[in-house]
Amino acid sequence: MISPARRRAAGSLFGLAYGDALGKPTEFLSVAEIERRYGPAGPRELVGDPALVTDDTQLALAVAWALHDAPEYAAPTVEPLLRRRFLDWAVSPDNNRAPGMTCLRACAELSRGVPWQQATVADSKGCGANMRVTPVGLLDVDLDTLAGLAQLQAGLTHGHPTGLAAAELAAYAVRLLCDGAALGELPGLLAERARTQRTVYRADWLGELWQRSDAPTPEEFIAVGWDECGQALRGLDAALAAPDDGGDPCRLTGEGWIAEEALVTALYCAIRHADDPVGALARGARTAGDSDSIAALAGAFVGAEQGMAAWPAGWAGRIEYADQLAALAAAGDR
Repeated sequence: MISPARRRAAGSLFGLAYGDALGKPTEFLSVAEIERRYGPAGPRELVGDPALVTDDTQLALAVAWALHDAPEYAAPTVEPLLRRRFLDWAVSPDNNRAPGMTCLRACAELSRGVPWQQATVADSKGCGANMRVTPVGLLDVDLDTLAGLAQLQAGLTHGHPTGLAAAELAAYAVRLLCDGAALGELPGLLAERARTQRTVYRADWLGELWQRSDAPTPEEFIAVGWDECGQALRGLDAALAAPDDGGDPCRLTGEGWIAEEALVTALYCAIRHADDPVGALARGARTAGDSDSIAALAGAFVGAEQGMAAWPAGWAGRIEYADQLAALAAAGDR
């Protein structure tokens, strides 16, 4: 019998890929153009066999395999594994899905063998840091380790404190949902996490990264990220408190090109459509913003709450990298 934990892990990983695939063809389109192509509900069917994903899923797989291969979860052990997986992705012929420039720039520096704190793009808080963090949230580790891993995998490419904090929050959201929290509870739980972690700088994971900034202390460096995430979560609360007009959520919570906006806009889609999982993906894909990343995160959240039962049965055999997604979900049985 497949355990509930494995069903949730599979639901989250496959949900991420499904959202990514639905958002892939809409990422650079206006809402009006998306609706002309797919109707007012947005894309609700996978296209292609396999249905192709983007760098969002590719990099989530890179993180997942690095964690899978780690004999222990500590920075000196995990960082070289993440580096190798990111560099393999950077030179792969399949890395042709409009990859983010921050990831490419950081990988070019990582390939030179310099410490990652020097290689990272220190001023970037692009959503590339949290679109790939879902596998961290699926691990059976304590919260300090979860936080360290989430921030480390983010920091290799995105060195801004908001990229670090938003990645931790995305992983924490997946953990909470796998442990039984409801989607509607997440905004409050994540806001509390942002408050309690505001001045926690994880030097054992981040080293001297904070010195790449103008902040006078590591605590003040990381507080910037948590404050910006807290502000984004307050915006999410306001958006959810108002009636849903069915329009583009990016108007309310941001277009998702930056980490904290991708997090809260994906949460908006997931919470608004908790009873219609495919609708959550479609809502994320029907935006004027970073549609693939928003839909991917929304899928990861809904799948973590509801498991594989959330998704149409025929999709698992049609999504690109289905074999890897299934293998990782099985290996990560909590």
